[in-house]
Amino acid sequence: MHCFIILITNKPMATLDSKVPEGALKDKWTTYKDKIDLVNPANKRNIDIIVVGTGLAGGSAAATLAELGYNVKAFCYQDSPRRAHSIAAQGGINASKNYMGDGDSNYRLFYDTVKGGDYRSREANVHRLAEVSGNIIDQCVAQGVPFARDYGGLLDNRSFGGVLVSRTFYAKGQTGQQLLLGAYSAMNRQIARGKITMHNRHEMLDVVKVDGKARGIIARNLITGEIERHSAHAVVIATGGYGNVYFLSTNAMGSNATAAWKIHKKGAFFANPCYTQIHPTCIPRSGDYQSKLTLMSESLRNDGRIWVPKNMEDVMAIREGRKKPTDLSEEERDYYLERRYPAFGNLVPRDVASRAAKERCDAGYGVNATGEAVYLDFKTAINRYGTEQALLHGDHNPSAAKIIQLGEKVIEEKYGNLFQMYEKIVDENPYKTPMMIYPATHYTMGGVWVDYNLMTTVDGLYCIGEANFSDHGANRLGASALMQGLADGYFVLPYTIGDYLSDDIRTGEIATNSAEFDQAEKEVKERLDFFINNKGTHSVDYFHKRLGKVMWDKVGMARNEKELKEAIAEIKEIRDEFWKNVKVPGSLNEFNQELEKAGRVADFLELGELFAKDALNRNESCGGHFREESVELDGPQKGEAKRNDKDYAYVAAWEYKGEPSEAILHKEALEFKDIELKTRSYK
Repeated sequence: MHCFIILITNKPMATLDSKVPEGALKDKWTTYKDKIDLVNPANKRNIDIIVVGTGLAGGSAAATLAELGYNVKAFCYQDSPRRAHSIAAQGGINASKNYMGDGDSNYRLFYDTVKGGDYRSREANVHRLAEVSGNIIDQCVAQGVPFARDYGGLLDNRSFGGVLVSRTFYAKGQTGQQLLLGAYSAMNRQIARGKITMHNRHEMLDVVKVDGKARGIIARNLITGEIERHSAHAVVIATGGYGNVYFLSTNAMGSNATAAWKIHKKGAFFANPCYTQIHPTCIPRSGDYQSKLTLMSESLRNDGRIWVPKNMEDVMAIREGRKKPTDLSEEERDYYLERRYPAFGNLVPRDVASRAAKERCDAGYGVNATGEAVYLDFKTAINRYGTEQALLHGDHNPSAAKIIQLGEKVIEEKYGNLFQMYEKIVDENPYKTPMMIYPATHYTMGGVWVDYNLMTTVDGLYCIGEANFSDHGANRLGASALMQGLADGYFVLPYTIGDYLSDDIRTGEIATNSAEFDQAEKEVKERLDFFINNKGTHSVDYFHKRLGKVMWDKVGMARNEKELKEAIAEIKEIRDEFWKNVKVPGSLNEFNQELEKAGRVADFLELGELFAKDALNRNESCGGHFREESVELDGPQKGEAKRNDKDYAYVAAWEYKGEPSEAILHKEALEFKDIELKTRSYK
């Protein structure tokens, strides 16, 4: 099957081939691997690959490519790959091993992922993801990742939103950290062998194309300020998502979109920028002074029940401190997810849970001082586990205190570090008082457009992990980010990049003294010089916060035509003022974090406009993209998102043409041959 992109423009048509292999879906990846061109081990030693970003996707790719024999040059802006933002992932990683015997399979993982993404992802990529998912777990166990185990010593699983099986492997609430340490150890082995040259504290500021192919990057040494040229036969971007376009998000403050945006401006199409995930279980913001938000793992929804008071007088009493949530009886609580979605209950997908929380808070039932919080309560789980443990200990008539003691111990074993983190931030004991949560920007499903090989629209330029668009459609299911990042890095890219590099075995080392490198370095230096020499009056954060407020208010959980048009105009105004009035202290040739931020916020100010433009263009509701004009008005799905498969079953791939307003839309039609397109219901 070949998917072609239809161009909506008066200009000459350009076609993009997604390069999906022919044949039955279940055979595509196997057949593809059987027929690709390979590079023999001796020739791999003569080929250089640049990997930008060393989180789970980049770290696993760098380690695997070096293990195969390629010379890898790895770059990260942190002081160590161990500090990549993948470390913050808490809840787990999906794989269809069916260890629980509950009916899981590769097909069910594939189906759940496509349905969870609201039928806006490419079938072939998602099926491949499901196929290799089991291999990831074997790889990580071999690396020593301490996954949780059941009473018999086998790997344990828990469930996540949007599925009816337990397929999520986990290491307490620190799965991302443990998986990253596994990839990092694999990288260290290759660094010691000399197969990976590690460039810590370096930021990629542009990609260099020679004869239409990606042949290197321009990077800045963030310690000394030195501008460096690095060449390679292929470049891999693995720099994560763009959630910080909202300013406040669960992402690390350093997470940014610069590498992805730079390659977009050099010819890589940017796909579905409006697909952003709002995570339902985050600690509510406590004031205007915050610089980021904190995520509480979705795994908590396995045992925590989400509710608000049924009666407005109880809401006001709680807000004013006259009542505590524990004072309310079961009959006085509205477990609204269980009420609205009985089949999935508290484990509905993230976009559904987030909108439901917003609906309750917008209706006035929010429980904190700002009215933007709901409860996540573990009382029922503590009692259930405590009773079970008492029976296992032979106590058939335990006291209420004993049940609570035993139940809290089980919860501590499963989620202890998460509860500890919550208590440190909020100064409340979540074992005794329900957690307060509210949705926050978390993950971006949109990203750089790639074909089946994970190559962008620029030859030799690849994009993997959250930085690309390929696997999650309009909404990512929980625990699938780690799965995609490691699938791309360990098991997909090492095959597909070899097919491309088989034509480079006689190319020789790529020179960095060419006109193309000269021009790219000149442009980078001019921009940096501008920031240092511009005598503005406002800090970088001043503009970033303004952008974030526009994005959250008008391009956030709910969107409409009027506010999207306003957002586009307002972002343009902010961008114009930024270039006139930004002030960056310090100098070029030193450690200068304000200078780093200036470049990143400049990119966010362009991406934000394209984001809003994409959201305006997509006049349907799907997944995390909710248009107020596109809602089911009656029937069993009343009030839910209304998809429009007739007009919008496509990937929106945008081509850079200068200003975001001038971007050209290309469409990759999405074909569903193995899954029936139908209403996405979790009721």
